[in-house]
Formats: sequence, structure tokens, C-alpha cells
Amino acid sequence: MAIINVTPDSFSDGGEHNDIERACAFAKACVDDGARIVDIGGESTRPGAASVSDAQQIERTRPVIVRLRNELPAEIAISVDTTRAIVAESALDAGATIVNDVSAGQDDSSMFALVARRKCGYVLMHRLCNPSHDSYSDRYIEAPQYCDVVAEVCNWLRDRAHAAEAAGIARNAIALDPGLGFGKSVEQNFALIARMREVVALGYPVVVSASRKSFLGTVTGETQPSARVAASVAAALEMAQAGVAVVRAHDIRAHVDALRVRQAIEAQIDAQIEAQIDSQK
Repeated sequence: MAIINVTPDSFSDGGEHNDIERACAFAKACVDDGARIVDIGGESTRPGAASVSDAQQIERTRPVIVRLRNELPAEIAISVDTTRAIVAESALDAGATIVNDVSAGQDDSSMFALVARRKCGYVLMHRLCNPSHDSYSDRYIEAPQYCDVVAEVCNWLRDRAHAAEAAGIARNAIALDPGLGFGKSVEQNFALIARMREVVALGYPVVVSASRKSFLGTVTGETQPSARVAASVAAALEMAQAGVAVVRAHDIRAHVDALRVRQAIEAQIDAQIEAQIDSQK
């Protein structure tokens, strides 16, 4: 899943794709590099970001989605990154088929009903608080309070998924995102990555994004988000090993190449295991 931020203030690429021409050109480049979903967002969710009106989000995202739906191959899915039902509906009317909601339906009480009615895909993400009240993972004065961050995130996501189903959203339309970087300290983010199999075990497809985030820079020493590509890929490979379904990233080519190499290695391992089994029959 390619991150396409049509915003001036996103933490890594704010302003780089902040008009229809640049956003569409970047999205097409990501597809050429191997992306199978393009995720279009009109509001930054970086820590400290101010909220953007529904009208502003629609003005930023709708023209991009309309053009991409007309110009991208039909098999490429388009997602809208928003917590607002009116923005999501505009995007769905324009050709999106997935709503990526970082609030998991909590910012807008009408979101579940919309998703159920439109029968689109729906990504529910865990976050501890609204981005305007959050901090970068490496800047907390005191770490967010969890008894067990992985268990609590899993329980919260399970509850939100069940609430979505109770509202009429089909189970097979739901994916879960543990929200790396959203209300978690550096150590808590790495705990989630290390125990990602527990999130996968909830039984829903899992979407993850460590891409360029500050907790990776704490380990590597890279202060510029754009210099954290290798670290992002390393985290993605670890989570792919745990069975996540979708990796959301800024740098598509680097992630796709790494994941393809991993798949080739795993295919050889599987072939060797099958050969050993056959030889013992």
C-alpha cells in the first residue's frame, strides 16, 4: 500500500505531492514499482497536527481519486485515509473501495453505518489519542501507560472489529492496523513488531506501517525521515514473517524488492521441506 499524502504538513513528505499533478504522478510511479493499493490522505496524522475540515479534505483527495480511478489499472485498489464519513463517502463516489480510518470509527459515529451500506473495505487502526494531543515516539516525557501494550492493542482492536460487525460491516471487509507510532513509545513499538503474530492471530488481515517513523530513527540515529528507508524495510520484513497482509510504505520499490527476495527464499525452504517429506515416504 503506497502512502500518497496530499497535504502540506505530513511528517515525512508534507508538500511533496500537495497538488493533483504531483500526487497522481507519484501514485502511478508507486504502482509501477509494485504497489497494489494507493492510499490517498488529505489530513496529516503526524503528532501535533491540526485537524483539517471535511471540505478541505474532500478538495484535496477527490480530484486525485477521480483521476487515478480513470487512469490506473482496474486491479489497483484505491484507499482513502480519513476519519470522517462525509470525506469517505466522497472518496467512494469518486472510485475508492477502501476506507483507512485511523480512529477505528471513533471520530465519526456515522462511519460504521457508511461502510456497512457501501460494502467497502475498512481498516481499523489503534491509537491512544487524537494526533493533535500525541507526541513522536522518541519524545515522550513519560511513556504511554500500558500494562501490556500488545495484549491491550489486540483486545482493543478485537472489540472495535466486533463493534463494526455488529453495525453491519462484513467480517471479510475488515482489516486491522496496530497503529505503530500512534501513542506508543519506542520500546512499545518494537514490542508490537516483535509480537506481531499475536495481532495476526486475531483472524483479520493486518495492515502495518513502520515507514520512516521516529522510533526507527532512535535505533539507527537517522534524524531525517527520508533516510530511514533501510530501517523501514527491516521492520516490514520482520512483520511479513509474522504474517501481516499489507505493508503500507512511502518507498515502494525498496519494500517490494525486499519482500520478493523474502518470498523467493521461503519458496526454496518450502521446496526443501517437501522434498525431505517425500524422501521419507
